[in-house]
Amino acid sequence: MDALEAPYERLGEEGVRRLVDRFYDRMDTLPEAAEVRAMHPRDLRGSREKLFWFLSGWLGGPPLYVEKKGHPRLRARHLPFTIDDAARDQWMLCMRQALAEVVEDAELSAYLERQLGRVADHMRNR
Repeated sequence: MDALEAPYERLGEEGVRRLVDRFYDRMDTLPEAAEVRAMHPRDLRGSREKLFWFLSGWLGGPPLYVEKKGHPRLRARHLPFTIDDAARDQWMLCMRQALAEVVEDAELSAYLERQLGRVADHMRNR
């Protein structure tokens, strides 16, 4: 992967939106993700929007989350939830499947899986 090209440039706005949609589609339908799904509101529209905003900036695109909500403070915002190894693994299961469906470039997909895995691991609080 070209180190000078941000993942956002490779995926584009529409690609990031598709990734987020597939991720939440998986979370909403996979029985294996029931624990992490239960941490979210019934209506996932707000969650989808916030993850899209976050990923846009995190992937090197427009800093939408910062513009709309301020610093992400990921761990602090997620402290009310029990995020253990199982929750992390469920989140990553959904993300892996979304990446496989949306990101055609295998090198980029593997890179994003590694980086998002680090974020997911950092979010553990139990």
